[in-house]
This record gives sequence, C-alpha cells and structure tokens, in this order.
Amino acid sequence: MPADDEPPALGRSAELAELAVRAERAAPTASRVLLALVAVYVIWGSTYLAMRIALETLPPFLMAGPRFLLAGGAMYAFLRLRGAPAPTRAQWLASAKIGVLLLTLGNGAVAIGEQTASSSVAAIVVASMPIWAAVFGRLAGQRARGGEWLGLALGFAGVVLLHLGGGLRLDARGLVLLAAPITWAFGSVWSKKVPLPEGPMATAAQMLIAGASMLGLALVTREPWPHPSARSLGAVLYLATFGSIVGFTAYNWLLRHVRPALATSYAYVNPIVAVLVGWALGGEAITRLTLAAAAVSIAGVAMIAARAK
Repeated sequence: MPADDEPPALGRSAELAELAVRAERAAPTASRVLLALVAVYVIWGSTYLAMRIALETLPPFLMAGPRFLLAGGAMYAFLRLRGAPAPTRAQWLASAKIGVLLLTLGNGAVAIGEQTASSSVAAIVVASMPIWAAVFGRLAGQRARGGEWLGLALGFAGVVLLHLGGGLRLDARGLVLLAAPITWAFGSVWSKKVPLPEGPMATAAQMLIAGASMLGLALVTREPWPHPSARSLGAVLYLATFGSIVGFTAYNWLLRHVRPALATSYAYVNPIVAVLVGWALGGEAITRLTLAAAAVSIAGVAMIAARAK
C-alpha cells in the first residue's frame, strides 16, 4: 500500500515497478515464459483500444510522451532507490537507439495511424512484425528453422483472413502504420547486439528516452495543447502502468531469453484480442471469418512456440 503522503497512482506504479523488477530477474522456466507471453498477448492486445480512447482528446505525441515518461520515471526511480547503478554513457546511447526504434517510431506510428484507423485495423497491420523480425534476424546471421517459417506463414494467413473479413482500409495518415512493424522488428533484433543496461533498467531507460523524444516531436510538429477528458487520462494511466511497465518489461525479458520468433509472436494474437475487446466494449460484430482467422493465427503461434528452443 502507498504511504499516506504518496499519491495512489504513483504508489500503484511503484508496486508494478517492483513486480516488473522481480519478473525481469527471474530465470526462464517454462511457466515464466508462458506468463510473459500472456502479458504481451493479452495486455498489449487491449492497449489498441486504450490508445484509441486516449486519442479522443489527446494528440498522438502528447498522449504517448507522458505515458512513457511516467512509466519510465517510476521504474528508474524505484531501481535507483533499490541500489541499481545508473546506465553508463554507452548504455544510454544503446537505450536511445532501441527506445527510438521500438517506442518513438514503432509505437508513435501506431498512435498516428489510430487517429483514423480502428484499433482492430492497427493491430492487424502490426501483426506483420514477426515476418520482418525473421527477415532482419536472418540478415543478422540467425537462420529461421523450417517449422518457424511455416508458423510465420500461418500467422500471416490469419492476418489476411482478418483483413478479408474486416475490410482493411487505410487513408494517407493510416499508412503511417506500415512503418510500425518494420521499426519495431528491427529494434527487437538489434537489441541483442547493443550494450543495453542490465535487467529492467534497460526498460526504464528506453521509456524515458522515448517519452522525451516524443515530447520533442510534439513541439516540432506543433501539436495543439490538449484539453483531455477523464476518460482519456484514465486510458493513458492504463497504458503507462500495464501497457508499458508490465507489458514492455515482459517483452524485454522475452527478447533476452527466447528466440525472436517466439518473443514477437504476440503480434498474431494481439489482433484477436483487439477484435474481442472491440466486440465486448465497443459492440463490434465477430464474423465466422474472424473466428477462422483466430484459429489459424493461434496455430501459427503454437508452431513457432514448439520450435523456439
């Protein structure tokens, strides 16, 4: 429980930061891998709708910047209080490279795209990311196994079915979404090659840099000063605590302990979760083609998981 003089939101962030630290330091047992996958599968699937709600009264970078500064600041402060060393200059530079690729460009592109595209459409577009990760992984010298390629193909087939069932349409602004899976995939593969800080400090540093760079972009692009609603602010708080502290920490842990194909396989499940959340909370219909897409995508993820050793 937070102290009497501590705001509840900050106290909750500190609790989540402590849980994230413990999870990041855990050994990669099968149950922990499964728990981390559930976090990125379910939580990140729900963040697409949360982002759409936040964008109702907030512009993209003024929405995302504070989100990552809040989450990164809470984690950084908690880690430093626990005695963790501050990142070195080389580690800050590495964190800047990966944080900009994953969050500023990847997540920022999603925020821009969701101004006109639905949360389900955004999740479907991002679902192509494991394909790009496999391509970049191969260019980096890591050959994907035959079973992984088949799993990736099944996952992509599920995305195509979702597209056919949902009528994927993107205007000029929504096309920015196409950059999100590419930059996220490249950053995910590159993260194994650069000297990031140890453990959860890597997550905190990346979020701090991404938050600052997004506020800089808000200034450069002259985003209007917002008048956010309580609904949008609540969505930002959810994105900062669960989407960033819990979800991003779990993803960084997966990148360190499992093959990229498994770590990035969440992109095939997120569209299914996004569609279900849209149905449950937004009254959107679920067609037979959507259910077929779910079955095909999950089969692809299962095949990737079976080969990811």
